Amino acid sequence: MRVLVAVKRVIDPNVKVGVKSDGSGVDIGNVKMSMNPFDEIAVEEAVRLKEAGLATEVVVVSCGVPQVQETLRTALAIGADRAIHIASEADLQPLAVAKLLKALMDKEQPSLIVLGKQAIDDDSNQTGQMLAALANLPQATFASKLLIVDGKVIVSREIDGGSETLSFSLPGVVTTDLRLNEPRYVTLPNIMKAKKKPLETIKPDDLGVDVTPRVKTLKVAEPARRSAGIKVPDVATLVEKLRNEARVL
Repeated sequence: MRVLVAVKRVIDPNVKVGVKSDGSGVDIGNVKMSMNPFDEIAVEEAVRLKEAGLATEVVVVSCGVPQVQETLRTALAIGADRAIHIASEADLQPLAVAKLLKALMDKEQPSLIVLGKQAIDDDSNQTGQMLAALANLPQATFASKLLIVDGKVIVSREIDGGSETLSFSLPGVVTTDLRLNEPRYVTLPNIMKAKKKPLETIKPDDLGVDVTPRVKTLKVAEPARRSAGIKVPDVATLVEKLRNEARVL
């Protein structure tokens, strides 16, 4: 069974970001970048499936600028077998990425496709669902537990009302939640081994996919700063301020 895992290069979650002076987007100049945390969990789960003898090959793919290859090398160090870089300088939106992954699926013919449930930069939470729709495959999102039994995928997931268990026959698409696993620490020997693993570079044109953006960002702005709180002497004053100043009563 071949497992295809999609990963994205994002701003490191520990970095405080700022908006460009012209309001056109987030400033990523000289900012530390890393693999999207949800995607790291997806890679870890795919590698665990291989270690359990349920998968024969783990292929990681990422789309974007040349620096994306650093993220792919990290995935290879975790334990993936080979990587594919879909090189593009365009602003790749979720639908474009889903179309690229669908075209790559047609070529690679994976049994299971695993993605992080969302990227922490745009929080779109769309690519996995769009991919499943384009490929006409069953899907299970926000997986907190994943099992493969007799050719079927069993996924436990948290929902508003509690928990839910889904099952579908392969092939299919799964998106991962933070509760699924704890990614392993990448050791130096594995980082060195990853440099020797195959990394293929292709372009969207090679897959016959148009990645022209369909959504235009008009403006990006930081959230308004919250005003400082105040202390009140008694409940009556609190109620008065909530009613007349905050106007929430």
